[in-house]
Amino acid sequence: MAVWELFLIAVGLSMDAFAVSVCKGLTMQKMCWKNALLAGVYFGGFQMFMPLIGYFLGTGFQNEIVHIDHWIAFILLGAIGANMIKESFSKEEEMDCSFGVRTMLLLAVATSIDALAVGVTFAFLKVNILMSVSLIGITTFCLSVVGVLVGNVFGSKYKSRAELAGGIILILMGTKILLEHLGIL
Repeated sequence: MAVWELFLIAVGLSMDAFAVSVCKGLTMQKMCWKNALLAGVYFGGFQMFMPLIGYFLGTGFQNEIVHIDHWIAFILLGAIGANMIKESFSKEEEMDCSFGVRTMLLLAVATSIDALAVGVTFAFLKVNILMSVSLIGITTFCLSVVGVLVGNVFGSKYKSRAELAGGIILILMGTKILLEHLGIL
């Protein structure tokens, strides 16, 4: 998998964290860089850690399902992307204003569950896992910090667009993986 493809996956995975970071920025009266960096560390760290777990889980049973791995990648990325698109149209807001450890931990886990599934697909695709998770973590860190700033400055205007874009990117990457393995691309 090329670096640009990994970067697109990283951006797609980061969109949930970006959207939550925008909401976190909305809760601040005045921009607080400490909180923005804290959001980046939590979201970037978990987005980096979860695919690593998924990768090791995937390598454990890779040999048994090597003939259908491209279908698994397609289904997982498609399902994650479709869920993100659905959430982008949801009117529900569930935001805790706190930047406390418990709140941030729960939000970081919630926004990185999809990265666990992507890590499983990385095992099937035999990607360089250290480079991949580093790219995902750094991308998510940066987008989370920017998300807090955007939320503080512009409000919730971009939250749903970010989730929609992330969902579309993941679906397109899953489709590309499937088409390549089927010999169509």
